[in-house]
Amino acid sequence: MADGRFIVFEGGEGGGKSTQQRLLADRLRGLGREVVVTREPGGSPRAEQIRRLLLAADSGDLDPRCEALLFAAARADHATHVIRPALARGAVVVSDRYLDSSVAYQGVARGLGAERIRELSEWATDGLQPDLTLVLDIDPRVGLARAQDTNRLEAESLAFHDAVRAAFLGFAAADPHRVRVVAADRPVPAVAADVMAAVTAVLGEGGP
Repeated sequence: MADGRFIVFEGGEGGGKSTQQRLLADRLRGLGREVVVTREPGGSPRAEQIRRLLLAADSGDLDPRCEALLFAAARADHATHVIRPALARGAVVVSDRYLDSSVAYQGVARGLGAERIRELSEWATDGLQPDLTLVLDIDPRVGLARAQDTNRLEAESLAFHDAVRAAFLGFAAADPHRVRVVAADRPVPAVAADVMAAVTAVLGEGGP
């Protein structure tokens, strides 16, 4: 059995995460791998219920600490019931967002403290880390104009989204082995080629 691998797409709004996730999953299935496509917040039935609360426009006055705890609760269920079982059977899990999003959005942009939020998410997932995190980087001014579904977080100020972008780039600088930055302001095939190159290198670490 092939070793399971956990790949995550991160980045600000409008970077094309969903498109690149779908393209990557198609490529990996073409190579004979089982692929589990998932997302955060959400990915499991209970976590999807929390997602609706977190992103709904009428949750706009949600306390930042409450927001962070809801994200962690959703992530705990997602990791336990979706991600870990898939990895155990040798699947490649490809997620649209994971714990770095909480660190960027709640820890940095909300000002709750990056290390505090990272520790919360690591506790919630019992230390489950991605093998590769791909940050699809784009100027928020461009990305927000691309975004199709406006939710509560997308509606935040430009300064908030600039802080999120800076946080993701900081993660890549601090942990370049796990976190790779891919310029997302290019044609989709060019972005997909860079994504596949990075993922192929990670899959190669586990053998055929």
